[in-house]
Amino acid sequence: MTVLRKYSFLPVCMVLIAVCSCKEVAVPKPKGYFRIGFPARQYVQFTGNDFHGQNLPLTFEYPAYGKLSLQAEYESEPGWFDIDFPGYRARIYLTYREVRNDLENLMDQSYKMDVKNHITKADAINENVIADPEHKVYGILYDLKGSTATAVQFFATDSVKHFFRGSLYFDAEPNPDSLAPSISFFREDIIHMIETLRWKDK
Repeated sequence: MTVLRKYSFLPVCMVLIAVCSCKEVAVPKPKGYFRIGFPARQYVQFTGNDFHGQNLPLTFEYPAYGKLSLQAEYESEPGWFDIDFPGYRARIYLTYREVRNDLENLMDQSYKMDVKNHITKADAINENVIADPEHKVYGILYDLKGSTATAVQFFATDSVKHFFRGSLYFDAEPNPDSLAPSISFFREDIIHMIETLRWKDK
């Protein structure tokens, strides 16, 4: 009898263990981010005329929800200005330079400032060629992937007289996951600026 009880008790224990092991195991949810609302796309014309006392020989369309301002540290130097998006802690730094037989140097400076300084933190860098022969606009748009301070850079030139560069920065800790929607949104604005870029030759 004792042996029978012993063996009849074993299946009961196994059933109890099986039932207990079927409980749901708590799995932590992935980290979420706040949903960001973006404005409807709308653009205004930058004419380059009498911009804070400067007359720049280029025009383009920029986002109406952005605010044009001079780069404070370069107020005395024409061609340095920004487009600020305070609600998104974003800024597009822009620089115009007249080419004076120094195009290669300008391109090299732009690459060092905007791309090379971020190579160590970038997971990948994609280069997109800009080519608009009709309006003489040529250059490269850089997409920097990873935890970099800047995600989108570009330069454009007519190869003879004009050089224009820009870079998108966020006043936030670099986090490619949380910034991805904002990067994508403002990247489209940068592309629109490049597509509407025109040189004003005398």
